[in-house]
Amino acid sequence: MKPCCKVLLPLLFVAALVGCGDQKENPSAAQAASAPEKKPETVPVPASKPAAETISDVLSITAPLVVEHQVDVTAQRDGIIATISVDTGARVGTSTVLAQLDDRQLKANLEAQRAKTRSVAADLKNWQAEGEVLKADYIRAQRLYDEKLIAEEQLQHAKYKAESDQWDILRVTEQLNTSKQEEHSLELELEKTRIMAPFGGLVARRYVREGQSVAKGDRLFWVTAEGPLRVRFTLPEKFIGRVKKGQQFSLTVPDTASEKHDVKIIEISPVVDPSSGTIELLAELAGNRGELRPGMTVAVHVPNPR
Repeated sequence: MKPCCKVLLPLLFVAALVGCGDQKENPSAAQAASAPEKKPETVPVPASKPAAETISDVLSITAPLVVEHQVDVTAQRDGIIATISVDTGARVGTSTVLAQLDDRQLKANLEAQRAKTRSVAADLKNWQAEGEVLKADYIRAQRLYDEKLIAEEQLQHAKYKAESDQWDILRVTEQLNTSKQEEHSLELELEKTRIMAPFGGLVARRYVREGQSVAKGDRLFWVTAEGPLRVRFTLPEKFIGRVKKGQQFSLTVPDTASEKHDVKIIEISPVVDPSSGTIELLAELAGNRGELRPGMTVAVHVPNPR
């Protein structure tokens, strides 16, 4: 082989290697050129963002509607339900009789006690009359003693007998008072057999039936007032100083969005609950209640301070 050919062969081999290296670099260059066109990190702001900021300006709190007068009427003594005068859904007034316990034994005991009271009262009058007689005897004995017609012992006897009678009168007087108090106690027990409404309202539930035996403390009826409707809810402590008594907020019913009402703040807790960092408020419905009823879940909308 000629010397020139020996020189050309290494040069051609190197050129081939360089050519291959250029071909490997071409894909990387193409990727680098296309990378700026993708821009994956750029996220456009949604058009609904301003609407979300508007919603956050109002804090909505859900809570049940309540009334101040709402209680379970319970039995005040043991007994058997003799009659039931009202049923669920009935409107009642204050002291309306809801049911009646069997009171025959109590009535008999009360009549016996009243007879005893009359007996003690008559006994007292007898002692008082005898006291007047003994008092007159003592005055007569004192006059006879002054005229030296009787001995001093007879005078003292008449005196102590008159005083003794006064103590008997006091004893029987206390017996009469005791008898009257026992009579009054039986009257109260008889009154407990009449199950009465503590206030005017609506009978929401009836738990008993006629002939049922009940014990003291058993629930008989659930009576609730129909108004004024109120809602008790809590707010974060940042609202301290921002809500005042008399301030009004809007109220809606989640299931009836078209019906809107206003509530007025009537009570604000003076302290912050340390466990939740909230304050408690009580608001009262202002205006017509519409379809609102006690126990319904409502939403109170309070402007969120910035």
